[in-house]
Formats: sequence, structure tokens, C-alpha cells
Amino acid sequence: MPQDLIGIGVSADPERVIRSIINCNFSDRIVCYTDPDIAVQFSFPCLVRTSDQPGEKMVSDLVTDQISAAVRGTLPATQTLSALKLAYGVRELERIVLLESAQSKRFFLAPVGIDEGWTISQKISLINKGNKIAIGAGLSEKVGVLSGGRFGDAGRHPAVDRSMADAELVSRLTGARHYEILIEDAIAECGLIIAPDGITGNLIFRTLLFVGNGVSHGAPVVNIGGIFVDTSRVNPDYSNALNLAASMYYMQFS
Repeated sequence: MPQDLIGIGVSADPERVIRSIINCNFSDRIVCYTDPDIAVQFSFPCLVRTSDQPGEKMVSDLVTDQISAAVRGTLPATQTLSALKLAYGVRELERIVLLESAQSKRFFLAPVGIDEGWTISQKISLINKGNKIAIGAGLSEKVGVLSGGRFGDAGRHPAVDRSMADAELVSRLTGARHYEILIEDAIAECGLIIAPDGITGNLIFRTLLFVGNGVSHGAPVVNIGGIFVDTSRVNPDYSNALNLAASMYYMQFS
């Protein structure tokens, strides 16, 4: 039972967030960050902190150790993530998402933001930080790097050639394995998978979640000092993200 507070943001559909809180076995340690007008709609007696800027308030409490971890919940992405970058002094956020296939296979995937993971250095950074989290979560220590084709496809298009060359270089520099375009093999063997770029990663995420009956457990931000799990406002449930945030907090002491 976590004895430290986990924050979650609420700006829309409060009942969906409340249902998620009820599904957690540490609901008494979860704090909802919302504005006063939404707080009065809560049908469950939970801890609430109100503010005209709930995202900024939650980030501030995370930075000052008033809470141990935070989940974005249904707060708007732009304002909340901007506040997070400002508070931790970073120009960009690096996120990895914990996914679960319809066959119950779990793995971390990055990059998932369309503006993330476009350079060699960004991919290496995601591997170095994400692999530690994957191992801490009990997943395989293997890292798979994807590209836009098989080796036999070389020469068919410059973008494919560049994608494969980048994947080969990243794999050599990190000890990961280049799985070419064979994502099905990478998912079967790896705890962390690196997509060719942010657009591809986002498409993989959305396809698995919204078409393939998969599950998202949230996307931890890996380049800040605090524990912040990003979520989509269309997630049907946030209990997985809350559990992930709590687990990451206790990973620090294991």
C-alpha cells in the first residue's frame, strides 16, 4: 500500500477519473487536481486540491515533493506539459509508453510524441533511460530498434535507406538489436522498442490502442527529476497509469 500521495489531473469527464481511482487499492492516497467548478461534480469522497490552473498546481506540488508522483489524467496536454518543462528546466520532454497487446504482452515503446526521437542522440537517450525503467518493471532487458524496411530493401527509397542506417548506428552504439521492420519479432523478445521516428511511434501506439484492442499504462517522462506519467485524455481508464506511477516511485528504493 503506497503511503505517499499520487496526483492526477481532472479537467473533463470527472466520473471517468473517479472510476479509475476507485479501481486502485490505494485510492486514499490519490489527490485530484482540478478547478473548483469540476470539484463539486465528484461523486466519490477523495482528496482534492483546487486551483484555477490545476496543471500548474500539480506540477508545482511534484517539484516541491508535496506529492510523490503525478499522472496527467484529463488535463490539457499543452498547458500541463509546458508547465512541466518550465518547472524542470528542460526544452523538450522524453516519454516512453508502457503498452500491452491484446495477447497480454507488455513492452515500452518510444518515441511516442510526433516531435520526439528524430535524431540519433535522441534515440540513444531514450534507450539509456527507458531500458532502466523496463528492467525495473520486470520486462526483458533486450532493446529492439526498428527501421523502415528489411536489409534486402536497401536502395528502394532514400528514406528507407536512411532509416536502416540510423537504426544500425543506434544499435551498435547502445548494444540494442536492429529488428529491421519486423515489429512482431521485437515485441515478442524486447522490453523496450524504439520506433524509427515520432510519427511512426505515435501510429504504432494509436493502432495498438484504438484498433488492436491493446491497453496503454501511461507514458512516463524520463528526462526530469520527478515521476510524471503522461496520459491521453481519451483513455477509458487511468488506474493503470496510477499504478505505474506508484510502482516507479517504489522502484527508486529497490
